[in-house]
Amino acid sequence: MHKNGQAAIAGLGVALPPKAAQDDLWEGYFARHYAAGGRRGLAKRIFANSGVRTRQAAVSPLLEDVSAWSTERRMRRYQVEAVPLGKEAVSRALTDAGVAADEIGLFAVCSCTGYATPGLDILLARDMGMSAQLQRLFVGHMGCYAALPGLGTAADFVAARGRPALLLCAELTSLHLQPPDTRVDIQQIVSHALFSDASAAVVLTPGSDSGYGVSDVAALTDTTTAGHMTWDVTDLGFRMGLSPQVPDVLSVHVRRLVDELLGRNGLTVGDVDGWAIHPGGPKILDVVQERLGLTDEHLAASREVLSTYGNCSSPTVLLALEELRRRPEPPRRVVMLAFGPGLTLYGVLLQGF
Repeated sequence: MHKNGQAAIAGLGVALPPKAAQDDLWEGYFARHYAAGGRRGLAKRIFANSGVRTRQAAVSPLLEDVSAWSTERRMRRYQVEAVPLGKEAVSRALTDAGVAADEIGLFAVCSCTGYATPGLDILLARDMGMSAQLQRLFVGHMGCYAALPGLGTAADFVAARGRPALLLCAELTSLHLQPPDTRVDIQQIVSHALFSDASAAVVLTPGSDSGYGVSDVAALTDTTTAGHMTWDVTDLGFRMGLSPQVPDVLSVHVRRLVDELLGRNGLTVGDVDGWAIHPGGPKILDVVQERLGLTDEHLAASREVLSTYGNCSSPTVLLALEELRRRPEPPRRVVMLAFGPGLTLYGVLLQGF
């Protein structure tokens, strides 16, 4: 049963920049990028084992090499590319929900790949005819898990105010391609092999009798491992730090997070028929599957997202949810999981009406 006033996901919209095959990205650009310093063989293996078949880039290295661009130049390009991509995702979500732009009471935007003021929240609210009384929230630098605290905050607004809310996650990781050097920097190679661009938006409404109700949100942060995942602003864009120990940290914590989230709602892992897990990489998904005792079918949506879209940072877990929603028989109960800097784990319990 669902609590009175609980927010429901009434619409979801996705917008993607042009797609490229992983093999084409390797042969057409990254094979040269990693030609020096004996890194080519290692990089080729990492690209081949990334679990990514295709991914998107608003600024494709096959067409435009941004690796020597200043951060200022990258940020200017971010605005050019992110606004239309965000507008498309928001428009699709509003249409899917049957909600008009001027009905939205809260507009939350998550993005860690670009900054400007006025930001996406202001520009899109203006361009799409949202109310001048609109409340806005911008979430930056939470990285890959930002969609879930964003979703929880939007759901709380809907439950408290009785008005619709809109969440947009928009990331352009392609703008942060790093310049080549002679060092064997495995963290950079992994980042270049995995990350991708996407935009996804969700509309939440009160009192719905369809869609998924946002039942509960849980978080766990292990600050002793804060240095395992970093996103540093440099003169040449934002540089990713990604320790190979991240899957080990998740292995320690993910079962406890999920058990607590489900337990306080009178549920167990066996009661969940849908899993939308942020595909940070193939090892991340392997660890979650093993620690939660999930089947290959439970992981199918998340592995398909990794293969088809790559790791798009904050929108990616919403892409996994959309995979589940599009099934002929969508799951009745869904757990969303995402992970990022902190190291932080977030979980959201969704229950179908």
